[in-house]
Amino acid sequence: MSTRPRSLLPIWLLGLSALVLLTLGQVAIGSTGRSTWAEALQAVGGVLGWGDPLPGADQAIHELRLWRALCASLAGAALAISGVYLQGLFRNPLAAPGVLGVSAGATLGATLAILLVGGYGPELLLEGTRSWTPYALSFCSFLGAVATVALVLSIARGPGRSDAATLILVGVAVNATLGGIFVAIQALVLDDWAVAQAMLAWNFGTLRDREPYHVGMILVGLIPALLVIPRAAFALDLFAGGDTDARRLGVSTRSMRWMVVAVASGATACAVSAVGAIGFIGLVVPHITRSLVGSGHARLLPASALVGALLLPTLDLLQLGLMGRAVLPPGALTALLGGPFFLFILLTQTRERSW
Repeated sequence: MSTRPRSLLPIWLLGLSALVLLTLGQVAIGSTGRSTWAEALQAVGGVLGWGDPLPGADQAIHELRLWRALCASLAGAALAISGVYLQGLFRNPLAAPGVLGVSAGATLGATLAILLVGGYGPELLLEGTRSWTPYALSFCSFLGAVATVALVLSIARGPGRSDAATLILVGVAVNATLGGIFVAIQALVLDDWAVAQAMLAWNFGTLRDREPYHVGMILVGLIPALLVIPRAAFALDLFAGGDTDARRLGVSTRSMRWMVVAVASGATACAVSAVGAIGFIGLVVPHITRSLVGSGHARLLPASALVGALLLPTLDLLQLGLMGRAVLPPGALTALLGGPFFLFILLTQTRERSW
C-alpha cells in the first residue's frame, strides 16, 4: 500500500509568515534605535509606492534596514540551495558552497579591489573612486569567484579527471592556495589599518550599508538556481545511487553535473559578491531541512532556500535585539553556529562507520 507524502503547505505558510515578520522586525530594529511595527510597515509601503513614506531622514534609515534585511534573506537562500545542490551532486553531507573555491575567489577579488581603491593602484585609476568603490568591490569579487570556478573546472575536466571526487580535491587545493595569497596580502598591508580592516570585514561578510543593487546582484544568481529545480531534482535523486545507476536510468551525468556546478557556483558567487564571505549556511541548512521535509530534492531544494532565508536574518535580528547593534559580522555568527554543527556531523558519521 503506497503512502502519499505529507503536505508541506503548513510548513510553507509558517515559513513565509516568519520571513515577513523577520523582515519587518529588521526594518523596525536597528543600531540607531527601534521603531514601531506601524512605522516599519509605512516605510516598506513607501518603498513599494503603496502609501506615503516616513518623514525626512526616517525613511532613508528604514530603507537601509530593509536592504539589509533583504540581502540577509536572499544571501541565506542562495547559499543554502547551493549547499543542497553540491551535497546531492557529491553525495557528501559535508560538501558546502566553498568547496569549489567560490568564496575564496570572491574574497581575493574583493581584496584586490580594496588594494586598488585604498591607494595601492595607479593614481589615474584612483580618481573619483569614492563614487564607484562599492560597485568595484562587488564586481571584482564576482570576477574572482567566476575565475576560480573556471580554474577548478578546467583542471578537473582533464582526461580521466571528470569524477566528483576530483572536483572536491581540486577545489580544496585551490582554496588553500587562494587562502595563502589572501593571508600574504593582508600581512603586507597590516600597517595600513583601514585597508586591513576592510579586507577582514569582507572575509567575514557584511550587511552594512546595503543598497538595491546588492539585492539585484543576489537575485541574478538565486533565480537560475530556483528555475532549474524541476530538471535537477530528479537527477540528483538518481545520483544518490551512483553515477552508473543514474546513467542507466537515462541521466546525462556529465551535462547534469556541470549544470549543477554552474547554478550552485553562480548563486554562491553572486551572494558573496553582495555580502562578503559567509560560511556554514550551505552546510547547516540542508541538514536542518532534511529533518523537516525528507531527502527528496524536489522538496528539499525549495525548502532549503526558505530555511536559509530565515536563518541569517534570525541571527542578525537576535544580535540587534540583544546588543542593540551589529557587534559581530554575519560570518562570525554563522561560524559560531556552524562550527559545532560541522563537528557533530563529522563525529556522527565516524561513529556510524565504526559500527
